[in-house]
Amino acid sequence: MREAVPEPQGEDDLIRSALAGDDEAFAGLVRNHKAAVLRTAARFARNDAELDDLGQETFMRAYQSLSSYRGDAPFGHWLSRITIRACYDFLRERRRHEKDVSLDALAYSVADPSSGAVFSSEQARLILERGMSRLKPADRLVITLFELEDRSVREVAALTGWSETLVKVRAFRARKALKRSIGGENER
Repeated sequence: MREAVPEPQGEDDLIRSALAGDDEAFAGLVRNHKAAVLRTAARFARNDAELDDLGQETFMRAYQSLSSYRGDAPFGHWLSRITIRACYDFLRERRRHEKDVSLDALAYSVADPSSGAVFSSEQARLILERGMSRLKPADRLVITLFELEDRSVREVAALTGWSETLVKVRAFRARKALKRSIGGENER
């Protein structure tokens, strides 16, 4: 006699079961969405430990606010918004605790643009990383979503809760701030 194999639960079933207190159902949701959450969080984390923390924070927030999920959009979209907010809060907290990178430390890595210096991809990555670390959290968030993840203005607005106009303004200002921080534009 063959043992009955339970049918895989759909996402809506997992959500209902998790809301009813079934921790295994929530673990199923985590398994289904972990890769997407970590892909997004990887843009904000500097190392594996920070990435793990961001993933854990995202799923903890999702668990705590699961009852607020209305089901009018896919669960993955709802979870993406939680991920973005967790990453944004993480950036703000990290900035509060970090000492400012000195201009001298940044200057040694950026050659005079008029010299025609060519950077390797690793050097360019380091310059970008240093420049991004000097940005305000909101600027870093909008640059990451808009430029590095190639999301549309509408997507960034939906994920952050900002208006589309505000996304465009913040993206413009963030680009200018990034150029200044890597030495591509003089301070005014």
